[in-house]
Amino acid sequence: MADNSSLAGRTAVITGASSGIGRAIAVRLAQAGAHVFLAGRSASSLSEAAAAAQAAGGKATPITGDIRDPGQVRALVDQATKDTGRLDIMVNNAGVEFPSSIVDGDPERWRAMLETNVLALLVGSQAAVRAMRACGARGHIVNISSVAGRREASGVYGATKWAVNAIATSLRKELENDTIRVVNIIPGAVATNFARNFPPEFVANILQSLGIKQDFKAGATLPAEVLDRVASAGRQILASADDIARAVLFAVTQPIELNIFEMVVRPQREFALPS
Repeated sequence: MADNSSLAGRTAVITGASSGIGRAIAVRLAQAGAHVFLAGRSASSLSEAAAAAQAAGGKATPITGDIRDPGQVRALVDQATKDTGRLDIMVNNAGVEFPSSIVDGDPERWRAMLETNVLALLVGSQAAVRAMRACGARGHIVNISSVAGRREASGVYGATKWAVNAIATSLRKELENDTIRVVNIIPGAVATNFARNFPPEFVANILQSLGIKQDFKAGATLPAEVLDRVASAGRQILASADDIARAVLFAVTQPIELNIFEMVVRPQREFALPS
């Protein structure tokens, strides 16, 4: 188990860090002593997440931007490296899902998923490798995938996660002779606002089944206190964001000679999400 100084002096970049899994990862890495750079689109949410990371005992820098723009992804890595002189951990966490059939799907939503889930991860990984090599880091590139990337007929979102898994495997082989390890974390269903683009009736049914009364509209986010209640009431079918964060912390605090390449982190019971 990592102690509160196991990542002292290390620099970590986390995309999609304004809430959910990304925020939880930022807090855990900061608690272990890392200087975390939190990236996301919401300045207010990022500021709150950075405050939580600082309260956990580490340094935190929020950076607002759109990772669908390759230039902004590179600039994010460049800023972290410039500010601290190094990069040790790159967490490609940002992801989006728009469930629909292929027949009725919206190509612009497909583009959003491909650019967020695949292109940004590729650009972030490439920029991280170059930064880690430049400073001689014993580094880790962490990709947050999904069990959807292991299921057949998992839709366009699942296809992006199949791509993530293939990219991670390829990059691991490319870096076997480097002091950079690749980690693929594969969550099952997690109690976060990831379902904000799901059909409202689907989310409403989940909340009702857990005994939680809460209005929900497509594209909206649930308040943090409601998510806490969801995570507590649905513990057997929904993992918590911190479950995923603890897996990340474990992987990045192992000796560099050991590659914890793939970890599936899922709740006690399987829970099928729409695809």
